[in-house]
Amino acid sequence: MLTDQTDEQLLAVALTGDEDAFTALYRRRQGPVYRFALHMSGSPQVAEEVTQEVFLFLLQRGRDFDPARGAVGAYLFGVARNYVRRAMEKNYSEAATTSPVEEDDPFLVTDFDPLEDMARSQTSKAVWKAVLSLPEHYREVVVLCDLQDLSYADAAAALGCALGTIRSRLHRAHEMLVKKLQRSAPTLVGFAGDAARCVS
Repeated sequence: MLTDQTDEQLLAVALTGDEDAFTALYRRRQGPVYRFALHMSGSPQVAEEVTQEVFLFLLQRGRDFDPARGAVGAYLFGVARNYVRRAMEKNYSEAATTSPVEEDDPFLVTDFDPLEDMARSQTSKAVWKAVLSLPEHYREVVVLCDLQDLSYADAAAALGCALGTIRSRLHRAHEMLVKKLQRSAPTLVGFAGDAARCVS
């Protein structure tokens, strides 16, 4: 059964032309790739385009994947990272600041409803805005490690840098987020120090 196979096994079978294996891999990894692109760009349109490009790339150049360098998921995030950068260079940054993420986007569904209570909603928006305002190399590690739950090793493989670099960037990003959120705290109802908890 295809759902029992690892990503690496599915990719190997998909590269022989097996559409079912590719579909299984796509269904498994499409959501995380979309969320990564969305968190990096702030634009659902960019996220959709990047997701399509990543899987087209996988069909065309999937043989470039080297399991010795990391997992398929990390490889896909690395490819998505490059496509997000290209999209942002094409002036998609305006879209990120003028068209906020749809709150009912099905790929952002979590175990809890952040709109249940006003304070949580305000805090969530403040965190989202703060993450989007981080410089790209800090935003990448926050999105991968904190929002996508990648291990430091997988994040390092996706970004092509050392494990220590991931740790130091994440530490610095958390410090920057806390400062940004503390500055916005007076405008948040019931914020009371939630900024530190949101990013730690």
